[in-house]
Amino acid sequence: MEMQEKLNLFAGDDPFVVGQVAAIFYQNPTNFYKVVLVRVVETNSTFKEKEIVVTGSFGQIQEEEVYRFYGKLTDHPKFGLQFNAERYQQERPTSAAGVVSYLSSDKFPGIGKKTAESIVDALGEYAIDEILQNPAILKGIPSLNDKKIAMISETLQAGDGMEQIIIGLNGFGFGSQLAFSIYQTYQEETLSIIQENPYQLVEDIENIGFKKADSIAEQLGFAADSPARLRAAILYTLNEICLSQGDTYTLAEPLLAETIRILEDSRPFMIEPDFVANELIGLLEEHRLIENDEKLYINTLYHAEWGVANSVKRLLERQKKIHYKGHDIPKEIRRLEKRLNISYGDSQVKAIEEALTSPLFLLTGGPGTGKTTVLNGIVELFAELNGLSLDINDYHNAIFPILLAAPTGRAAKRMNESTGLPSSTIHRLLGLNGRDKNTDALSERELEGGLLIVDEMSMVDTWLANSLLKAVPSNMQVILVGDKDQLPSVGPGQVLHDLLKSQMIPSMELNEIYRQEDGSSIIQLAHEIKDGKLPADFTSNKKDRSFFRCESPQIEHVIKQVVEKAKAKGFTSQDIQVLAPMYRGPAGIDALNKMMQEIFNPNDTGKRKEVKFNDKVYRIGDKILHLVNNPESNVFNGDMGEVVGIQLAKETEDKVDEMIIQFDTNEVTYKRNEWNKITLAYCCSIHKSQGSEFKMVILPMVRNYHRMLRRDLLYTAITRSRDLLILCGEPQAFETCVEKSSDDRLTTLKERIVETDEVEVHFEPLTPKKVDSLEVEEKQPAEPIKEEQQPKTEELSLFEAEETTTDPSNEPISYHLTLKLVTSNQINPMIGMENCSPYDFN
Repeated sequence: MEMQEKLNLFAGDDPFVVGQVAAIFYQNPTNFYKVVLVRVVETNSTFKEKEIVVTGSFGQIQEEEVYRFYGKLTDHPKFGLQFNAERYQQERPTSAAGVVSYLSSDKFPGIGKKTAESIVDALGEYAIDEILQNPAILKGIPSLNDKKIAMISETLQAGDGMEQIIIGLNGFGFGSQLAFSIYQTYQEETLSIIQENPYQLVEDIENIGFKKADSIAEQLGFAADSPARLRAAILYTLNEICLSQGDTYTLAEPLLAETIRILEDSRPFMIEPDFVANELIGLLEEHRLIENDEKLYINTLYHAEWGVANSVKRLLERQKKIHYKGHDIPKEIRRLEKRLNISYGDSQVKAIEEALTSPLFLLTGGPGTGKTTVLNGIVELFAELNGLSLDINDYHNAIFPILLAAPTGRAAKRMNESTGLPSSTIHRLLGLNGRDKNTDALSERELEGGLLIVDEMSMVDTWLANSLLKAVPSNMQVILVGDKDQLPSVGPGQVLHDLLKSQMIPSMELNEIYRQEDGSSIIQLAHEIKDGKLPADFTSNKKDRSFFRCESPQIEHVIKQVVEKAKAKGFTSQDIQVLAPMYRGPAGIDALNKMMQEIFNPNDTGKRKEVKFNDKVYRIGDKILHLVNNPESNVFNGDMGEVVGIQLAKETEDKVDEMIIQFDTNEVTYKRNEWNKITLAYCCSIHKSQGSEFKMVILPMVRNYHRMLRRDLLYTAITRSRDLLILCGEPQAFETCVEKSSDDRLTTLKERIVETDEVEVHFEPLTPKKVDSLEVEEKQPAEPIKEEQQPKTEELSLFEAEETTTDPSNEPISYHLTLKLVTSNQINPMIGMENCSPYDFN
């Protein structure tokens, strides 16, 4: 029979196959995916073959038992005809003999055929359903004691419960991996939680967004304007605003406008703004969001900002200056210069002295300004002043007195190479698991040692900064190092920027450029761009940099030519790094990665072992970028490695495709379900390159990159190059980058540091009466209100919606709160609270 004819046999509604599982060929231990061989008993087609391979998401499916599979027939390019099951159910025995055979099987130890027959005699052929509904019904069977009754009931319920959950998740359209994640989170309560509030999935399960949860809610009958839907959309929107824009808070107007857009995009239903506003107030009352000074926060970000501020104050209060008895620091620095045969500049001397005598110190500077030299000087002199040895062998199992850390593995490795001392990522230092990025997760242990130095501080977001500083004991000195002009963290906040802006912490910026060996022009170019200037010779070729003028469609061809010539001169894929701001398009990361892979790691003969995952192909020798923090395997977001092994499912014990990737001296095995944690790294985003340096950087920049054309992005990319810089694209795009400085993110860390008094100043919103009108519109200039017309609002708080007051003529005035009044500063949320303190609201 032709393949298409076979496929047509299953073209009817709800095609199914009923059969006995003869063998389980393959099952992935990390999810529910299985491949089973089924002996066909029944089907709703004229399909005549006796056996068929069935694939899908199955729970505790058992060999020799009968199941009904619903789905469709597919033609697998390698394995041929298969039935792809979208849902399934276990077939109950349909006769008394079948029930006896089932209950006397190995599944029910201690229950023989005679006992099974007595159960069927008493309960009939529907005995299984009767037992599931009421296990106590078995008490009338003479040969069954309480222990056996409990065993029968638990076995039936366990199997039935698991199967029903998987069937239910399949029905909601979840694949094997997500179904497994959901079940691991909720266990036997999975279906009841989803039915009660499907939007809980958005908060608890990674990779489930609002639209997916909303489609399930619609299936379950949740109205488009139901409170649960509106609240879920508000929480999701605020979280997305913070994650996508890097803000730690937002204002009511943009939050409500974006929430309504998301709601109406998900379902074609017009949402009333005041309905959303009411639910926002409800979330504030329940403390699921926090409002402070008209700003709206995710709880964890609000408390993380306060946590950072309080930790800063705690560390600064240790003492204003740290004194070393019997030591003159300037003289000690001069002695150090002689011993190391080095000459520090005036700013470097001042930086070393300030760092050593401050409990908390910020050291900033661009490339070539000597940050590494200063750090080495600080480490050497700190050891001398405290009588410490820098030989880690002297400490054996004891705590090393100087801790070095950075946000990424590559940045930590650079610290180790420059100082010779052990270093680690911040996550590893704190014992964080990498999965708690938007929680207030802390290491249970307090750090031990005398000095902590953290490099690449511009990459540290608010959550991680809070975890780090809370783990620092008050008697430990802390030096935070970074380049304030680089990109801010991927996560919310701009911690280094805000710490500097607070002017509460001793700091030093190194401005003098020391590293311009052999007439290097890259560092000078970076500093001019940082200052908002594009030099006149920007497009001129220099000894260490070149410029190729081209437009977006030509980018790939130009980079291909450059890379092929570099390869011919001996450059490897590890030497060359292409950086691009965006993933899609002809000049995007995805297209450039495929082109680079074919240059450095082709498979022209088709005989090399390779695996496919989504739209990517991976081969042994490929350059790989790790995308998330995974401290358990000692590999972190932004780490680059190389594929050193590929094992297909038939070659592995677990019957799962695997890739082995080497990161420096660390080999990590990735099973197929973990391949979403990696990608090709021949070209990567500028954000992912932070904390790294490369021998040659190739940087395309075209006007198609639109909103990504920013000064901090260009500056960060250029400073990744150590020896050679190849620029290509449109000069106008580079000019736009230099002209367009990044807007500061919406954060309140600076204010928290300035005003902190070891208390979170948090005023809970008063109980609202009613929201009659809440306008969601663009801010308009407020019209001036004459003094005699202004309503009296002595008892009106931000989230009280209606008050009746009087004007001078004693006529009552009905007052309605609108965003226009709030944003035009006509409402003071602190009115009536002059004699209150935060403790009055506990």
